[in-house]
Amino acid sequence: MATFAPDTKIRSDLTRAALVDKLVPVVGEAYVLHRREQLAPYECDGLSAYRSLPLAVVLPGSIDEVCEIMRVCSEHGVPVVARGAGTGLSGGALPYEHGVLLVLSRFNRVLSIDPANRTAVVQPGVRNLAISEAVAHLGLYYAPDPSSQIACSIGGNVAENSGGVHCLKYGLTVHNIVALKVVTVDGELIDVGGPRPDSPGYDLLALMTGSEGLLGIVVEITVRLLPRPATARALLASFDNVESAGAAVADIISAGIVPAGLEMMDNPSIRATEDFVHAGYPVEAAAILICELDGTAEEVQDQVEQVRDVLRAAGAAEVRLSRDEAERARFWSGRKNAFPAVGRISSDYYCIDGTIPRRALGRILSEISRLSEAYDLAVANVFHAGDGNLHPLILYDANKPGEFERTEALGGLILEACVAAGGTITGEHGVGVEKINQMCVLFGERELEQFHAVKAAFDPAGLLNPGKAVPTLARCAEFNAMHVHHGQVPFPDIERF
Repeated sequence: MATFAPDTKIRSDLTRAALVDKLVPVVGEAYVLHRREQLAPYECDGLSAYRSLPLAVVLPGSIDEVCEIMRVCSEHGVPVVARGAGTGLSGGALPYEHGVLLVLSRFNRVLSIDPANRTAVVQPGVRNLAISEAVAHLGLYYAPDPSSQIACSIGGNVAENSGGVHCLKYGLTVHNIVALKVVTVDGELIDVGGPRPDSPGYDLLALMTGSEGLLGIVVEITVRLLPRPATARALLASFDNVESAGAAVADIISAGIVPAGLEMMDNPSIRATEDFVHAGYPVEAAAILICELDGTAEEVQDQVEQVRDVLRAAGAAEVRLSRDEAERARFWSGRKNAFPAVGRISSDYYCIDGTIPRRALGRILSEISRLSEAYDLAVANVFHAGDGNLHPLILYDANKPGEFERTEALGGLILEACVAAGGTITGEHGVGVEKINQMCVLFGERELEQFHAVKAAFDPAGLLNPGKAVPTLARCAEFNAMHVHHGQVPFPDIERF
């Protein structure tokens, strides 16, 4: 376990008891948690390596209550971190030690469905999958589908701009929402976005999406719905080496085909997954690709033949086509369960989230393999290969002294390799606390100054999710002096990318 020490130091004059006294009249005693045993379940999100206890956890049940909570906290200078289902993997919902954790799990209703305009209005605590379940009888669904969709909340998806296996064709969260209701730091309710195709002024909807709770508290979301495709088929291709599989990804896109999903797994993840869910994966393969095509029956049949030819030309040892819906679901069951499958073979794992140009897949895989060997830590690789979004899973044992620190250093180098290849440090998990140092590699001083200016426009006192996502210039100066310029760095014997 590690303790995150944010550069931002904010501490209200209110004691815990005084803060609780001000919050109880707003939401009721049952929804203000302040004893240690009550706070412990909220000490981390999915990035469990970092933990922290807030002064209090408050669970509002209405927008008015959220507004009043923010007024109280703003008036007394109390930091606020918003949290949804807690499935995030970058520490974005890690509590601030001297602040309030605002939990939106009671905001769990689908408020309205508009089939004619293919939209639904939902609260932020609604599970991602529950949206599609609520509109299935209308032949509609919500497209972004993170692997955690059975548990993750739509509010968290907005905060991190989440994607999923179908984001290649249908886009990320930002492409599938229409409007937001947001509570500002001083307790005002504002509307962002709307049903019009264009409107004057700045695009605040895009700005809010992926802002990781630094600019406001999202309390209502209008999502875009899509009609279920008439036909969907999946191909599963196995390869004798990961470089050929990576090249096949680029070849498919170069052929002018945009699959609904295009995923890649290497041998360690194939073996772990097959042992867990028995999806029928070829366990001797160095890598597999899962390519889903959807649309009309004629369109899908034509694309199946094209993709099959591309895969064979790229060197696929075997290409299977799903025979029916059950087999298509089985192909995807392995990919959807890759993370828990790896969790069965390692006491701990650390999930990285970087994005690279598709042409760099083979190069980055080779670099990950080299770093894995140098750090003596196994890595299982799972990719949203179609859009270059990598999810290397570093296997480690948190009970071994120093092993998490070595794991964290390896993860940082993988992200920096993504940047060096022309990519970025996150595709869908956000920055949170996990990647904050790598923000110093990705952006220069002038860009970071603009990020801080935007933050200050919405939150002048810096009370919303302090210490996350955007590093201070002082932090970057120190990190770059030590790391980029080959000064005193962790594990200096390891060759950099």
